[in-house]
Amino acid sequence: MPEAWRDGGFGLYVHWPFCQAKCPYCDFNSHVVASIDQARWASAFEKEIDRLAALTPDRVLNSVFFGGGTPSLMDVKTVERILNRVRKSWRLANDIEITLEANPTSIEAGRFAGYHAAGVNRVSVGVQALNDPDLKALGRLHSAKEALSAVELARSTFDRVSFDLIYARQNQTAEQWQSELSRALSFNPDHLSLYQLTIEDGTAFGDRFKRGLLKGLPSEDLGADMWDITQETCEKAGLPAYEVSNHAKKGQESRHNLIYWRSGDWAGIGPGAHGRLTLDGLRHETVCVKSPGIWIEQVETGTIDKAPLSALSATEVIEERVLMGLRMSEGIELPEGWIVDNAFKINHLKELGHLSSQGSRLTVTPSGRPVLNAIISHLLGS
Repeated sequence: MPEAWRDGGFGLYVHWPFCQAKCPYCDFNSHVVASIDQARWASAFEKEIDRLAALTPDRVLNSVFFGGGTPSLMDVKTVERILNRVRKSWRLANDIEITLEANPTSIEAGRFAGYHAAGVNRVSVGVQALNDPDLKALGRLHSAKEALSAVELARSTFDRVSFDLIYARQNQTAEQWQSELSRALSFNPDHLSLYQLTIEDGTAFGDRFKRGLLKGLPSEDLGADMWDITQETCEKAGLPAYEVSNHAKKGQESRHNLIYWRSGDWAGIGPGAHGRLTLDGLRHETVCVKSPGIWIEQVETGTIDKAPLSALSATEVIEERVLMGLRMSEGIELPEGWIVDNAFKINHLKELGHLSSQGSRLTVTPSGRPVLNAIISHLLGS
């Protein structure tokens, strides 16, 4: 188990913490600021790459993921500097995947050619909805027309393109979601990320919900119907779910996200970024401070070098593997001893039809996926 990263792969996550506006449903570490010193941020990222590369010599890098925030607010020069430093720091896999998340405003879409020239070969476009009233309700700054234009531009620029949609929105019917999903699939996408709207604490939606001001959320039954529509429609279109919220044509799965779900290693840089690094046979957690100002100061002063690495216990490693790995349709391989120790729980879930097993491999069944959180809670509970 400690060396699972050798099978899972090795990636780099770069967190760009800035946005034009904070979406009311978002609980990611994102900040709205008046101006950004891009050259200063590029230098900080370069310095962090140097530090983490020194900890992970002789690794082959399988993926780079620019997440956020809104990475498409990054200057092309900033992305270029980061990727140039990456090339100098690690050996790159022949099929390395370099993804950048983008918002579909026309200004940001115009940067696509520059990102491609810098080395980005996959873009994930945050469409979220295909009608303007719902986009406005979600706090998005783009129109549906801009979103679809950005997807088309991305497809003409990059070999691999994904886009996101959120369903189970306020006042949305099952018929409306079926129509919207069918329209999305008419663009013949290679990859779709389809998320059911969740109300998180600490978000604007969360605050409204607590005050009883978030009207029109779907019932549990309607949400389940939309889930079923999502699975069946994507399956028929040749984009089966390879993970709970992600659908792809064969071979178009997100290689970076598979590193997470398969318990690979990744270096995480940027405010709030998490990482997992296996060093000297032990899997370590790395967590960066969330505040952009504090993070960049720590990097520039070198105090980030003194942040202790936190080794995960053998139990924590397995629990994390269950938590992440059962999200995948392929399931996970677990130590035989853990399977034996948890045989009663496993058998109970198998009797319910929510889990299947073959030797030491566990897989959540289609009927189990909608209740995945309950399954994981059952398996990991005392």
